Formats: sequence, structure tokens, C-alpha cells
Amino acid sequence: MRSRLLSLLIVLFTGVLLALGFPLAASLAAAEQQRMVVDRIDDTARFASLAQFVTARSEPGERLATLRRELRRYHDLYGIRAGVFYRDARAMASAPEDWRVPPTGPGQEAFREALAGRRSHDPAQVWPWQEDRRVAIASPVIRDGDVAAVVFTDSPTGPLRSRILHGWLPIAAGEAAAMLLAVAAALMLTRWVLRPVETLDHAAHEIATGKLKSRVAAAGGPPELRRLARSFNEMADRVEEILEQQRAFVADASHQLRNPLSALLLRIELLGLELPEGNQEFASVQAEGKRLAQVLDGLLDLALAEHSPADLRLTDVAELAAERVAAWEPVAARAGVTLRRAGPAALTGWADPVALSSALDAVVDNAVKFTPEGGEVTVRAAAAGEEVTLEVADGGPGLSPEELDRIGDRFWRSGSHQNIAGSGLGLSITRALLAAGGASLSFAPNTPRGLRATVTMPREAPED
Repeated sequence: MRSRLLSLLIVLFTGVLLALGFPLAASLAAAEQQRMVVDRIDDTARFASLAQFVTARSEPGERLATLRRELRRYHDLYGIRAGVFYRDARAMASAPEDWRVPPTGPGQEAFREALAGRRSHDPAQVWPWQEDRRVAIASPVIRDGDVAAVVFTDSPTGPLRSRILHGWLPIAAGEAAAMLLAVAAALMLTRWVLRPVETLDHAAHEIATGKLKSRVAAAGGPPELRRLARSFNEMADRVEEILEQQRAFVADASHQLRNPLSALLLRIELLGLELPEGNQEFASVQAEGKRLAQVLDGLLDLALAEHSPADLRLTDVAELAAERVAAWEPVAARAGVTLRRAGPAALTGWADPVALSSALDAVVDNAVKFTPEGGEVTVRAAAAGEEVTLEVADGGPGLSPEELDRIGDRFWRSGSHQNIAGSGLGLSITRALLAAGGASLSFAPNTPRGLRATVTMPREAPED
């Protein structure tokens, strides 16, 4: 978003500067050319007055020589071709002497306008890159109210183009400086506008990952974003309050139901003493009661896990994994499963040891439970950049991609595992315990078969 907004602002500023710069440059070029045209018109007027004397006096020889001398001096001094031509385009005097009116083009048009008694209109604009352009100016020589001849000049545009180019240099420098200021202003404006947005995004991400205490400082940025920050904080307060009420309700309900349920289970056992041994209905009722007790215990554990703060400390993750593997080896052996540990002997990371131990117990329990007899479960500790991972890989049936997306949801169990005891809350509790300490739990298919659960935690102390 930053790059898109910055690009948009730079494009807008560039458009404004070009919209101002191009007309200014064109105006300067037009002014320079107009000044040259005025000079040429003055020159043609002077030569027209001399030519008028040549055509009007009875001694044209001396006057004609003077006109030719002035034209040669003018050509030698300025490099401008000039001449006085009769109406039929014959030369009265010209410099250089063999130069004539061009038969076509802008010069011919200017000559015809002068024959009609009009001075040349403004010629087409000359630009610095038009190296072959020349400017033709013609003025009529009037005698007895009629056009007797035409003074015609053909000027090179090199000096004009040079003056235009030099006049453009300050404009270009000013445009470049203004563009730099515009880019700096766009950067500052983008940072000013997007800083609250980035803060909001960071706070929203933290709340989504379970850090419900995150809030946004409603300062800086546009007023609309400050109002949005205040609204976000109000929403976060309300969400936290609702979740707290929900946790309290679940914890209270679970706690209050445990005593009646315990009494009910006791009465069921007493009733069972009066029934024949092996009664199927009694066994079914007793199993459902125990399952209900297990669900209530899971709900209470989940509410406590989501509410309890983490006790983060530097933990030897490899040593903790070795301890839990040793504790679960007898269980795995009874199930006919090989449980082994892999990875370095010592590896530290920042975690809550109690929460990490409970999470590892839950993941290893699932792995041993779903691995068939003769299979293997591996617990591997490893370092990956700034993170430490504990990976539990089993050789069970695994899960489909759709089931992988749902694993860890509350009360969710795979359809192929319904005959295995469980409440569907174990992994939810595990994730809640890990999230409180900044860790995470993810699942992926194992190779060649089975499921791989990965617990990830920071290697360095978190900033918060």
C-alpha cells in the first residue's frame, strides 16, 4: 500500500509540475522568437526606407550602391541573408548577390504577404532541436500607395535556439528541485497517513493471534484515522470483555457441573451393583457419563489456558523433549510403538516450560494413540533461524488436506477416529497454552505416511 500511495502522489506531483513547466518553457521560447522577429522587422523597415529612395529618386546609382553596401555589411555582421526584390522577384540588391527568394515554403508565403501590402505574420515557433529551421521576414516597399518592391530577410536560428535552450536550463533546474521537494513531501505525507494504518494492522494481527491487550495510540495521522484508532480500541475492549465473560461462563459452568456429574456417576455405579454383571445399557450409560466428565474437564482446562498468562523464560527445549520422551516411553511400549528422540542434546528457546511440557504431552499422546502397533514416533528438536522447533512425527493414517485445515478446532474429530476415546479439545487447549507464550502449533503430512506436528517458539526473548 505504501508503494502504491507513494507512486500515486509522485505521479500527481509530476503532472502538476509538468503542467506548469511546459507552458512556461513554451512562453519563454515564444518571447525569444518574438524579440528576434521584432528585430528583423525593424531591419527590414530600415532597408525598405533605403529602397524607397532608390525607387523614388532620379539618381538610383548612388542610392543603389548604398543599399547594396548596407546589405553586404548586414550579412557579414549577422550572417543573415537579406535582399530587396521587385514584384516579379527580380533582385534589386541582395547579400549574397546570388541569393534569391525561395520558390516554395515559408519564405515564398512571406514574400506574397508583403506583395499584398502586409508584413509577415508571426512565423511558426522554432524549437531547440530544429537545427534546419530558418525564419523568413518580409516587408513591403511602398511608393505612391502601391507596393513597388519587397525587403526579404532569411535568418538562421542557431542563436535563437541557443538562447531558448539557455533560458530553459533554469526552468529545468527549478523543475528538478521542485520534483525533489515533491518526492520528499510525498514520502512524508505517505508516512504520516500510513503510520496509523500500520499500527492498526499490527494491533489487529496481535489480537488475532491471541494478544487481546494490544491497543492503538490514537495520535498522529489524519483525523479520520485517529477516530478509527479510537473506534478500534473500543471494539478491542468490547471483544476482550465478551471473551472474558465467555471464558468465565465456561469455567464457572464446567466447575459447577462437575459436582452434580460426580454425584450422578456415583449413583450410576451404585445402581450398577443391583444389575446383572455385563449389562450393556449400564456400561453404555457409565461410558457416556465418563465422556461427559472428560468434556467438562477439557472445557475448564481450555478456559484456564486461554486466561492464564505465560511465564516465559529461557528453556532448554532439547532437555525438556528428552524428559517427556522418557515419560511416555512406557505408554508407547504398551501400545507396541517405538518412541525415540532426535536432534541436538542442548537447544534453548524462550517458552513457558509448563505450557510447553503440557503441549508436548498432548501432541505425543495423539501420535502414540493413532500410530499402529509396530510403528514409530519421533520427537525432534531443531533450530531454524530465529526460531526453535519441536517436531513430532508419527506413522499413523494421517489426515486429508481438508481435515488438516480443521485440526485443532474445538470439539472437531476426524470421521475415521470416532471410535478412539477423546473429547476433541486436547489440541485446542494445546494451542491456547502455546499462543499465550508466543509459540504456535502447526500440522503437515509426514513422509511416507502419518502426521507431523510442529511446535514453533522464538529463540530470543520477545520484545513484549
